[in-house]
Amino acid sequence: MIELYTWSTPNGRKVSIMLEETGLPYRVHPVDITRGEQFAPEFLAISPNNRIPAIVDPDGADDMRQAGEASRPLALMESGAILIYLAEKTGRFLPQGPRGRYEALQWLMFQMGNVGPMFGQAHHFRRFAPEPVPYAIERYSRETARLYRVLDTRLRDHAFLAEEYSIADIATYPWVARHEWQGIRLEDHPAVRRWYEAVGARPAVARGMGVPA
Repeated sequence: MIELYTWSTPNGRKVSIMLEETGLPYRVHPVDITRGEQFAPEFLAISPNNRIPAIVDPDGADDMRQAGEASRPLALMESGAILIYLAEKTGRFLPQGPRGRYEALQWLMFQMGNVGPMFGQAHHFRRFAPEPVPYAIERYSRETARLYRVLDTRLRDHAFLAEEYSIADIATYPWVARHEWQGIRLEDHPAVRRWYEAVGARPAVARGMGVPA
């Protein structure tokens, strides 16, 4: 059983959605980042950068073992790396062909390098900063709006971000789920809205978005 260390953030929900989609058994360990639990030594031993999510797979990866060697637990941090690992472990949500695989990975990297950091800064300065910082609010809100336009352009003639539903969609959905925090109206981005409703209608996505309870 996979041990999932997580909290109710977009990055955390990527992995709970993936685990629900794949059907892998897992146990949830809430890490309350509002109380500093991410700095506990036992969590830092799993996730040295004190960030959720993280997983421990007691079975490890089969191809990491030498012949005759027993399974060794594998600890992983960084949500993108975890999604790729779980996709390869199960053979699901990452296309097998080179073209489809790299198309999915490119949009996963788009989420990791752009959507997550920029939307996260918009969240911070629009909702959580101790005092308003107009320059930061304008900067990150403008960049967030630009990224929504990139997503909308892509999704106008693609059902999903890659050639099929993949870890790229799983990674991006929880961030778009907080569009109101970002000052974004989905009706202004109709292709994103269509995609958002389609992904959100998947039962595994709904279950994963509720983790931790």
